[in-house]
Amino acid sequence: MSLNIHVIKDKILSENWFVLRNMTYELTRADGSVVRHKREVYDRGNGATVLLYNRHKQTVVLVRQFRVATWVNGNHDGMLIETCAGLLDNDEPEACIRKEAVEETGYEVGEVRKLFELFMSPGGVTEVVHFFIAEYSDAQRTTSGGGVDDEAIEVLELPFSPGRCRWSLTGRSATVRRSFCCNISANLRPDVGEL
Repeated sequence: MSLNIHVIKDKILSENWFVLRNMTYELTRADGSVVRHKREVYDRGNGATVLLYNRHKQTVVLVRQFRVATWVNGNHDGMLIETCAGLLDNDEPEACIRKEAVEETGYEVGEVRKLFELFMSPGGVTEVVHFFIAEYSDAQRTTSGGGVDDEAIEVLELPFSPGRCRWSLTGRSATVRRSFCCNISANLRPDVGEL
């Protein structure tokens, strides 16, 4: 289905951290009818994320950090367990995840494998995130990680069961991005083998 898009107004509301714009546009649909929409669009740049896994230990490395947006939306302590990730800035996705892996987890990754890329919240956010996996070993840990500047990141090495797609959080209260876990489970076995 092809749409004809006509932008009527594109006003920047904020350039404080990223760019928030208010857009009014018309769509001419395939049947010739025209609909008008007014939306706010948040451009925060694109990002990349990597799940570090150890096939022999059957573990993954994740990070735990405060995310204010989750706190605003009801996550009682605002803490989130997630794969290490970062904005691309001017880097290529693979270079980004290599840098973020060292900064956040302390691991220098070797071979990486890109799984997919997707729009994170396409109804109002422009961000595309590139998803990678990389195997790690204890010998690849060159720093303690924890992030840079104002970041306060806790590095977690957790048991992982790809067949069941579950995390063993050993009593920790947190929200985990399960969709990445499930995609890793589905994509890990053919080329990489069982964890």
